[in-house]
Amino acid sequence: MSEQITAENCYEILTIAKRQRIGELKQKAYKHMSDNFLEILRDPAVYGRLTGGERELILTMRMEGKRALVVAEINEVYDRAGSRPPSRENSRPQSPLSMVSLEENHVIYYYNEETKDWKVLTKMPDEINTKGSGICTMYNYLFVAGGIKVQGDKGKVSDKVFCYNPLTDSWSEIRPLTQGRSQLKLVSMDGYLFAIGGECLFTVEKYDPRTDRWSPVAPLPKGAFAVAHEATTCNGELFVSGGSLFYRLLRYDNRRADWEECPFNNSRKKSTDMVAFKNFIYRFDVNRDYGVNVFKYNTVVKIWHDSASLEQTNPLPFRCAVIGNTIYCVNKSQTLQFVVEEENEQFLPEALALKAPVEAKGALVPFVLALPKTA
Repeated sequence: MSEQITAENCYEILTIAKRQRIGELKQKAYKHMSDNFLEILRDPAVYGRLTGGERELILTMRMEGKRALVVAEINEVYDRAGSRPPSRENSRPQSPLSMVSLEENHVIYYYNEETKDWKVLTKMPDEINTKGSGICTMYNYLFVAGGIKVQGDKGKVSDKVFCYNPLTDSWSEIRPLTQGRSQLKLVSMDGYLFAIGGECLFTVEKYDPRTDRWSPVAPLPKGAFAVAHEATTCNGELFVSGGSLFYRLLRYDNRRADWEECPFNNSRKKSTDMVAFKNFIYRFDVNRDYGVNVFKYNTVVKIWHDSASLEQTNPLPFRCAVIGNTIYCVNKSQTLQFVVEEENEQFLPEALALKAPVEAKGALVPFVLALPKTA
């Protein structure tokens, strides 16, 4: 019976296992629910009949693997998100929709702590448009939304959303966005996905995995359409800054369903990414003449502080992911480690930086997944 468990019969098999006190079969039923959590979550005939303890159990089981640094190889809209497109002499800059490369980068790598190198985790389906897409994780799934899809020598903004399950090593397509988006940010908060902005857009929508539906939420404040921006979540609040928003910091309160302006950061340099750790948001600014400056925003008392800096000549932009108390700053040349401790915040020496995947050709977007032991 344990070999025949499916999403349709897993609850019935769990009931039989409980009634007949077959512990091994009960655990296999829970494991199937955990491995296929989104499918179970959408089915009230299964999820609706589980106890609160059982719901917590299958989600906990899903997160039990070793947390690994993972990077998705993507095509940038331009050389760097937020940079101006190349323009011909005496002509206006081109739209990214008219600058579509036929070559797509689709490989996803994970860092193996034991062998100290990068290994291929999966390859994205060819239907995914990585150029200008939004990427994030939720419930130990990876989601890729929007982007620019090739149509002849032109590009069209996509509304498609794809999902990767590392526990079954499988890809699926979920409900598309309500509108196509390129250069959006995709983040997860409180069990929802949020698709924020995009080229010429100030709209925001959220995805409920229980109903497989996207719905609009409060748009960004007037005059604050977001392109090449950064976004992160901290203590049930969503923060957006950078890109076309420059140094503005906007906060979305999910409980009040509204946006508000936060205090400005004193830096006027281009930010490369923004991540949350405990009650703080860390903003990394790149200065071509000096290096990297780090600022932190206390979301409780709403004050900015200088955090740390790293001297580098012509530093490359990077993107960030957090594991434990380390913020990994990833680009194609190296992965710096920024360590946050009780009384000290600093970059580890560059000699300790991780090398990038040798085969990677596109830009790298980091995130964290709990991988099965077989990975």
